[in-house]
Amino acid sequence: MMSRHLVGRLLAGLLTVVVTAGAAGCGADDAALPDYQVPADPPRPVGMRDPAVVPSSAPNASESCNPRASLRPSGALPPPRQMPPRTAMARIVQRGRLVVGVDQNSYQFGFRDPLTGELTGFDIDIAREIARSLFGDPDKIQFRAISSADRIKVVKDGTVDMVVRTMTMNCERWREVSFSTEYFTAGQRILVTRSSGIESIAQLRGKKVCAADGSTSIRNIAEAGTIPVSVVNWTDCLVLLQQNQVVAVSTDDSILAGLAAQDPNTQVVGPRFSDEPYGIAIAKTSPELVRFVNAVLEKIRSDGTWTRLYNRWLRSLGPAPAPPKAQYRD
Repeated sequence: MMSRHLVGRLLAGLLTVVVTAGAAGCGADDAALPDYQVPADPPRPVGMRDPAVVPSSAPNASESCNPRASLRPSGALPPPRQMPPRTAMARIVQRGRLVVGVDQNSYQFGFRDPLTGELTGFDIDIAREIARSLFGDPDKIQFRAISSADRIKVVKDGTVDMVVRTMTMNCERWREVSFSTEYFTAGQRILVTRSSGIESIAQLRGKKVCAADGSTSIRNIAEAGTIPVSVVNWTDCLVLLQQNQVVAVSTDDSILAGLAAQDPNTQVVGPRFSDEPYGIAIAKTSPELVRFVNAVLEKIRSDGTWTRLYNRWLRSLGPAPAPPKAQYRD
């Protein structure tokens, strides 16, 4: 640690340099300060991987798996706070709060309101509807901000009761966790700068494209012949695009629309090249909780809540479609 005497000498020296430079600048035109130079190697987001680690295809994946098919609700929803005994729902009510893993960096789906600091968005409100059905109060909820890569881990180790975080259901993930029925349908596209001239994923072969670590997007863009770059949060991808460290960002069009809304110099282009059904991830040890959540989703589809939430958060994606139809495996 520097002594106060040494710090004082350093500050005094710095002040002398600043004053001298200012005086010289005032006295002669040829003493102008040099132009600021953009660093040749701009800062990298924490956790960035260039190139990304691309997950291999799942071994022995079942071609007959229907990732959209979940467990059927067990009749009508019980009244709030009156959950069947010895169930995951009863334990949650006894605890006094629902614990949910969410995103805090996906504008429109899960993000912090800059005015209030509160987590908000479509996914956040879906989670609040589940809390409302459990407690009669949508605020009886604790959000845990997690990364894409940690979604399965926090479900399996019991850190959260469920994850509501733009999570694609696929057969590989179904082997590790259970899912609700589909609550939103997305598809992978690309985000580029408006001046790029890029219109499709085919033009990105051999070029750097950003996606979040642990997302299905990484494998998809690698299979398309790009050089995948991974980061922890989607907003980091937007920064890399703005700094010209990558030529595109690629993930679900629902997430890309939120990034484009934050930077009008970018645009979402090209057709969808993947199918991304979103589900709520729940531990395999709690099938009764899966059925309960599916009953909540049935309710919000039928009573207009789903459409109201879409219109509140996702109008930039176009007019509200019909909610995804539930598919069941039993």
